[in-house]
Amino acid sequence: MSDISVPAPRLPGGLTRATLIGVALLAVLSLSAAAGLRYGLLLAIGLGFGLVLEGLRFGFAGPWRAMILRRDPAGLIAQLVSIGLVAIIAIPLIAANGTELIGAHAPVGWAMIGGAFVFGACMQIVLGCGSGTLVNAGSGNAVSALALPFFAIGSFAGAYHLLWWTNLGTAPIVALSGTQGLVITLVALAAVAGLVLFLAAPGTRRLPRRLWLAAVLLAALALANLVVAGQPWGVVYGLGLWAAKGVTAFGVDLSGSGFWALPTNQTRLAESVLTDVTSLTNIGIIGGAFIVAVWRSGLSARLPGLPARAWIGTIIAGFLLGYASRLAFGCNVGAFFSGISTGSLHGWVWFAAAFAGSFQGIRIRRALGLDG
Repeated sequence: MSDISVPAPRLPGGLTRATLIGVALLAVLSLSAAAGLRYGLLLAIGLGFGLVLEGLRFGFAGPWRAMILRRDPAGLIAQLVSIGLVAIIAIPLIAANGTELIGAHAPVGWAMIGGAFVFGACMQIVLGCGSGTLVNAGSGNAVSALALPFFAIGSFAGAYHLLWWTNLGTAPIVALSGTQGLVITLVALAAVAGLVLFLAAPGTRRLPRRLWLAAVLLAALALANLVVAGQPWGVVYGLGLWAAKGVTAFGVDLSGSGFWALPTNQTRLAESVLTDVTSLTNIGIIGGAFIVAVWRSGLSARLPGLPARAWIGTIIAGFLLGYASRLAFGCNVGAFFSGISTGSLHGWVWFAAAFAGSFQGIRIRRALGLDG
């Protein structure tokens, strides 16, 4: 009998798939040992988000674009299914553990609505929402890689000015809770799904198997994030925190900001990003997307041939993504996905405003030459 050994598949840069998995596991174990199991688990959850979003091609901006341009409902229906799965467990869980778990609840206001509209437009310009920008940057997309740092700067700036904007007027926070809240949420999700399917083009109403799988896996990860972090999945705060840390590293005093001067935010500024729950899942998303991209041997540093106005538009849109999402109390993840799935009325208002903004963003994207 001959002993035939099969070499591990080789990837760009001399990497092997075993190396990728090993590095990810080592990062999780090292963080668990250094900072605690909770933080290691959050990094692992973030990696899971990145693997699912990139690996199964589950997104937010792209499916909205597909529905608007081609009346293809698959991606949007998958989002609604995943939100519903989370809501079935999250709403009762938060109600039963109100001192340990919080929902993504925020007030509806003028700045919130306007911020959601602008975010919806800008996410279509760069073709990436909060999580989408992280995923695309991690997988080597040059447009998202450029937009990401400006997203972070915008999130920081939006938070800096947040109290001024909210003083323009907000309504009391409305959170649907208990059995009644869950039923209302599920009925509303079903109604929206029914409307989307009614408007869909013929022959597009079937959901591909990968999207069913992605919806379930994303829901499981979101619930894990809720239990481990004590709060729903979010993106925007972590990005703003990174920029705030960069600013304070240069000696800038943030005491003039009602938001960044809050004791909780001062504490997070003083601590490592590796103990901030939103930062950890954001880092994990980038890492998970990178793993999938390299696994597929598709990671490329080649820059697309875009006109100068497209790159300038990407920078501006990236900044506005961050700024607007902070005013809107979240992006597709923190406001739409987590807001609705934990019973917040603002999640529904955000959805309507951001979807309306997406129509404008698609037009602007074409004018900038980002569609090629």
